[in-house]
Amino acid sequence: MSNLTITNKPNITFELIPQGADKDTQSRLGRFTDWCSTHGQLIHEPDLAAYRDHLLGELAPSSVAAHLGTIRGRYDRIVQSNQYRDAVEVAVLEALERSGQPYSIADREAAVNRILDRTRSAINPRLSEVKVSTSQDTPDSQHRRLTARQATNLLKAPGLDPLRGSRDTSLIGLMLATGIRAAEAAAVEVRDLRQALGGELALHIREGKGRKDRLIPYGPMDWVLIIIDHWLQYAGITGGPVFRGFYQGYTVTRETAITTRAVGMILKDYPIPINGELVTVAPHDLRRTYARLQYENGVDLIGIQQNLGHEDLKTTQGYIGTLDASARRPAAVIEFDLSAL
Repeated sequence: MSNLTITNKPNITFELIPQGADKDTQSRLGRFTDWCSTHGQLIHEPDLAAYRDHLLGELAPSSVAAHLGTIRGRYDRIVQSNQYRDAVEVAVLEALERSGQPYSIADREAAVNRILDRTRSAINPRLSEVKVSTSQDTPDSQHRRLTARQATNLLKAPGLDPLRGSRDTSLIGLMLATGIRAAEAAAVEVRDLRQALGGELALHIREGKGRKDRLIPYGPMDWVLIIIDHWLQYAGITGGPVFRGFYQGYTVTRETAITTRAVGMILKDYPIPINGELVTVAPHDLRRTYARLQYENGVDLIGIQQNLGHEDLKTTQGYIGTLDASARRPAAVIEFDLSAL
């Protein structure tokens, strides 16, 4: 095989993010390409070990593993395609022409094969393994599930100030009443609030995770619509996004919807007392709270799964959490006379 060295780096271009990809895939691949661009990484020689280390500073190991799995899967399909080989051949030819070196067809083929081999090697899982530990139980402090009283305290926290308080109470109320995600709450429009499912008043989620369309019955939690109507009336909203931001001073409502990030920021403004300390509740905590409280009050597990939009029942069970902790309390088989202390 030729030892010809290409001094000019080949400029290989290809679409890493496929058309029609779901939101998770778009997000993970987009994040990776941004990182490559920022750090001067060649897209055809991805340093997944370095990217893994970068992600571990921001995400849980299980999430990092999911990101890398998406990237490897996409690269695997790309490398096996004729389009990628064609792109490599064109880039190598251009680089050789720029170098001014004499070369043969064998030289060009060898250079192409070296690049293809380097790309295949770069996505080898062994080079960027992520150690993911598993746990039988998750502490309540890590994944919060509010009691009914704590949820009520959170709902009351914003008050009913004409604009900001009314909006925030409506947002928290809808998330507690339906278990929707932060992104889904941000995307709710007025037309979605009063739909029907089998004769039941329901919230319409037009595009949830995985582009799944679903309806969530309110049941006896339909009182939340009265709170939302109060907010809409005060803000003068008759259509479009339900939850919107404000201009400076919280006196004028914007025309556009709040962002997913804004949902979390809103909740940070309302810490509530839990176990003797003020605690900030995350958007996903409200989802877990919905699952737990509905299950404790007799709602069928499959119904909760469908309302949450989960593909796997195990995911729903994880949201509900451990229900039998009291049954696992150890017996007092050993005693000690504390009066001697």
